[in-house]
Amino acid sequence: MTVAAQTHAFTVSELNRQVRSLLESSFMLIQVQGEISNFVRPSSGHWYFTLKDERAQVRCAMFRNRSQFLKYRPKDGDQVVVRARVSLYEGRGEYQLICEYMEESGIGRLQQAFEELKRRLLAQGLFAAEHKQPLPPHPRHLGVVTSPTGAAIHDILSVLRRRFPGLPVTLYPTAVQGDEAAPGIVRALEQAQRHAACDVLIVGRGGGSLEDLWPFNDERVARAIYNCRIPVVSAVGHETDVSISDFVADVRAPTPSAAAELLSPDSQALQQRLDQARRRLLQRLQQHIGQGRERIRSLQSRLRHPGDRLRERSQRLDELELRLRRATQRLLQDRRSRLDRQQARLVQIRPERQLQQQRERIRNLHQQLGRQMQHLLHDKRLRSAALAGQLNAVSPLATLERGYAIVQDPAGRVIDDVAQVSCGELIETRLARGRLRSTVTETLPPRKPPDARPAPRPCFVVACAFSHKQRDLRCLK
Repeated sequence: MTVAAQTHAFTVSELNRQVRSLLESSFMLIQVQGEISNFVRPSSGHWYFTLKDERAQVRCAMFRNRSQFLKYRPKDGDQVVVRARVSLYEGRGEYQLICEYMEESGIGRLQQAFEELKRRLLAQGLFAAEHKQPLPPHPRHLGVVTSPTGAAIHDILSVLRRRFPGLPVTLYPTAVQGDEAAPGIVRALEQAQRHAACDVLIVGRGGGSLEDLWPFNDERVARAIYNCRIPVVSAVGHETDVSISDFVADVRAPTPSAAAELLSPDSQALQQRLDQARRRLLQRLQQHIGQGRERIRSLQSRLRHPGDRLRERSQRLDELELRLRRATQRLLQDRRSRLDRQQARLVQIRPERQLQQQRERIRNLHQQLGRQMQHLLHDKRLRSAALAGQLNAVSPLATLERGYAIVQDPAGRVIDDVAQVSCGELIETRLARGRLRSTVTETLPPRKPPDARPAPRPCFVVACAFSHKQRDLRCLK
């Protein structure tokens, strides 16, 4: 027998079935520690992920009947410990872990490096809002920094063809995965700035594990985006993926397609706006043309034959001439009247006339003065006569005229009391006409008045005295 006849050939299915049985019987329930990567949760509720460390990785599955009892919800980068059975997925010939339980073991190495770089760049101000550049409202040229063979560029171009196919796009190709990806992204950004053709850049790639997206968590890429003079939109991975470039970029888009939607204007909306602007422009033009026609008609109605205007001007000139003549006549008449008034005033103010008026005034004043002097003298005479009569009524001389006398001593003092003289003394008696000198032979004291005064009888006066205090005359018998 030949070797080929003695050896049994396994089919692939048989081999995978036996390997699966061998693995499941050799490894019962074991615990494995590692970092989660490529975590996927489809609508069935099953969890599929990769568990890895620094040198190796293994595929894992946790079915819904086990995952639904866990309160912990894992994500890429988590360090976990799983209890699992070793098995083989016969369809792909890959061995895997069927997880029964999972618990968090700590933060993964890459996740820890991500958080540390994030804190450091935040402290340095690379995420500050004041350093963000505004995006152009209508980009003229779009630059894309990504892989030329990846899904990101196809998604971006597909969105642009649908929304705004006329937008120019320049691809700056670079690797977006692996050790050479970070330096390549930095060089692509520098090339875009030297090219100076784009007014906005999209930097990103499609979805992947944390290791696949790690170039966009590189510090060199972060600083290159921060120092880029062109506004940058970061579009890395799926909507739930977050990278350092998202924090540094001017704007973050959840996916490359969303970035294209953000930067490309909607051609249909623009077309509608253009149609509206065209309609408004036509309306404005029609309105302007209509106003121009109205103005032309108005000017045509106002435009007249030169002969008519000349006749109107001639008639206007005649009217002005007549008004000028009437105004000249009125002015001359006013001037003549004013001259007549001035001449009359001049006649009135001539020196001869003024002298005549002053002479007349002096004559009148002289006559008035004569009349007033006569009246005044007459009044004075009347008053003087009245005063003289009053004076005469109280004058001692008038008393003397009535038969009384004034007796005086040699010194001229009036004697009104017999005690002032003695017998043999010389006295002088003043009469109305003349004087008498006599010697006192006897003095008699005054008599008491009788109860009944007899009728007056003639008496002969020995002496008479005048009292100037009482202003009356007393008779001495």
